[in-house]
Amino acid sequence: MSNTTQAMYTETPFVRTKRRYQGLAKYIFMSMTLLMILPLILIVGYLFVKAAPVLSLDFIFTNPIRGMRDGGIWAALLGTIYLVVISLVTSAPIGVLAAVYLNEYAKDNWFTRIINLAVVNLAGVPSIVHALFGLGAFVLFAGMGRSIIAASLTLGIMTLPVIIASTKEALGAVPIAFREACWNVGATRWQTIRSIVLPNSISGILTGIILQVSRAAGETAPIMFTGAVFFKAIPEGDLLAYGIFDQCMALSMHLFTISTQVPNVPTALPYGTAVVLLGTVLLVNAVAIVLRVYLRSRKKW
Repeated sequence: MSNTTQAMYTETPFVRTKRRYQGLAKYIFMSMTLLMILPLILIVGYLFVKAAPVLSLDFIFTNPIRGMRDGGIWAALLGTIYLVVISLVTSAPIGVLAAVYLNEYAKDNWFTRIINLAVVNLAGVPSIVHALFGLGAFVLFAGMGRSIIAASLTLGIMTLPVIIASTKEALGAVPIAFREACWNVGATRWQTIRSIVLPNSISGILTGIILQVSRAAGETAPIMFTGAVFFKAIPEGDLLAYGIFDQCMALSMHLFTISTQVPNVPTALPYGTAVVLLGTVLLVNAVAIVLRVYLRSRKKW
């Protein structure tokens, strides 16, 4: 290689400076990412270390005893599952269908803009306000009393805006060319939505549902006003121990109760409850994420 050719491929000071800045930016961004992950690892690790003395299958599948100073969390765990599942069953279909209408059918006018603004604002309403709404609308006005169904509907109303917003974003991400191709071959709008738009946006829709599950499982104020109780003994291991018009225990309220209202509670007990609550949410999220990854892998674009 001649000296002239070699000189053409030698890095100039300007290129070396750009490489240094690029490497610096890379390590800064990596450091920011690690600073986000590190606190989570420390918190989860601390919870597991403090909860280790009580974590076992007996802790999960037995009821609290001795004034909730001993025993397990079966009644609270089952109540949380009931609340999350029922709220999901009621809010997910409504949220998805509302988002389909707003994104695919509704015209862009002042009325739909007001609806979209209302959805965004509703997502920022504090949970205690939703609790008072649930108390007035479901417990008193609808005559449901303090029950699982009233608490679940309150949680559903609270998480509905997240599902609507995430579903709209997922639907909007589907290229308009997909719709136009269907319309050009004579498909109706609903056939296009059912066969093309929804299948290609399902992974984004599941993202909103994942957020709904996480928030519903961890809320205390809405269920405290509408259906959760301090203590309720149920048959251990019975998955149908609660009726929808019964009151129930819940992990979030149980954690609050034994941490603040019950004296002389063993130190590991609240941490064990927190770990089970965290594990329940992570398990549901993991299932949804696996399903989302599978569905995303089948996309053709």
